[in-house]
Amino acid sequence: MRIMIVGAGRVGYFLSEKLSGEGQNVVLVDRDPVKLRRIERDLNIMTVEGSGVSARVLEEAGIERTDLFIAVTDSDEVNLVASIISQQYEVETRIARVRNEDFYPDDSPQSSRSLGIDLLISPDLAMTDEIIKLCTRSSAFETADFAGGQVMLLGYVLPEGNPSLGIPLVDIKMKCVVVAIVRGEETIIPRGDDVLQANDKMYVVVLKEDVPSVEKIFDFSSSLPNQVFIVGGSDIGRLTASRLEKLGIEVRLIEKDMATCKRLTEQLERTVLLNIDGLEAHDLIEEEIDKADIVVAVTGSDTTNILSSLLAKHHGASKCITKISRPDFIPMLGNLGIDMALSPRLVAANMILRYVRGSGAIVSAASLLGSDAEVVEMRVPPSDRFDGVALRELAFPRGAIVGAVVRREGAIIPTGNTILDMDDRLIIFLTSDARGALETFFRVS
Repeated sequence: MRIMIVGAGRVGYFLSEKLSGEGQNVVLVDRDPVKLRRIERDLNIMTVEGSGVSARVLEEAGIERTDLFIAVTDSDEVNLVASIISQQYEVETRIARVRNEDFYPDDSPQSSRSLGIDLLISPDLAMTDEIIKLCTRSSAFETADFAGGQVMLLGYVLPEGNPSLGIPLVDIKMKCVVVAIVRGEETIIPRGDDVLQANDKMYVVVLKEDVPSVEKIFDFSSSLPNQVFIVGGSDIGRLTASRLEKLGIEVRLIEKDMATCKRLTEQLERTVLLNIDGLEAHDLIEEEIDKADIVVAVTGSDTTNILSSLLAKHHGASKCITKISRPDFIPMLGNLGIDMALSPRLVAANMILRYVRGSGAIVSAASLLGSDAEVVEMRVPPSDRFDGVALRELAFPRGAIVGAVVRREGAIIPTGNTILDMDDRLIIFLTSDARGALETFFRVS
């Protein structure tokens, strides 16, 4: 597939790296020659200097031979105009990142086709969706859905004293597959004789209806929080507060700018607005942030978000969700005590990747935040090598493990004796160094 990406920012770079690494023919267009030279050095892609709203530049980049067009600059106007210009050519699919909510009349970016664009991505709406998922699965620090929501990937931290510590996985009776254990900086694809240790990050693939029973086995509890504090009256803060209100959760929103507070009073119904500084410990304690079930820090400053999260945790808040603009900082934050870190750029990029991959062998994918590992949903290739074969008879590449099998009648958690069918789709966890081997393994000549 030939893919043209307009915008060499963090999202454009991330998409270029992922898609070119999968063997796609990627062309990146941007006005900044310094960025393009650096990216051309790092990645095996073609770059073209110029504006994405110039038909001449797009033609020079080969728009007439492009299958997929993605516009992800920092300007809504550039992304929209570039996508509209691409309609003059035989581009099969168009995706644009747009922040302005006015383009999403039903709050559903995927369903908006009024501009002739197949997928509109709002980083703020995508971030809000992720925050709400983490709030409603309060024990999990990471979550992703597959197979239309039938299958979930959930990440948990195992604390000291957890009853599952020290027990071989094969002896734990559970309706899930533990697909990975992250111990320090090491990612382990576990076997039956592996044991869990305190402070491990455990990733499980589980059917949605089995989540409560699996959490009970591992002594986790995911229920709706009673009280959530939001630090920052940004669009993400406002959208999150509005969604939490509708769930009947008590919400307190901290915003030090008085004008923003006044505007939010007209947009939110039951949220308590606090005109204080999110870094003032005395004010936060007075407002009882120590009793918060979850603190969501979503100001425009990474420094403020990190410090306000640490301050809230220090004074007794149970969980913190922290917005970080720079995804490369995320791996460091766990060591500081921050529970969940989200990057709007990475969330938006993952949303685009899921949509792009849906037409090929890979149906969807989710990169794990702060890690090179990911989970992919793949179709079983039309080959006698897979049809009617038990999973245990397939020599899966090292670093990859099947967590679920999706069938017409529904998804199942497999065993080694599960027989594959060519209509099946597999939910596979893999480390970054296993991707090439996995693609080769599923390739049908």
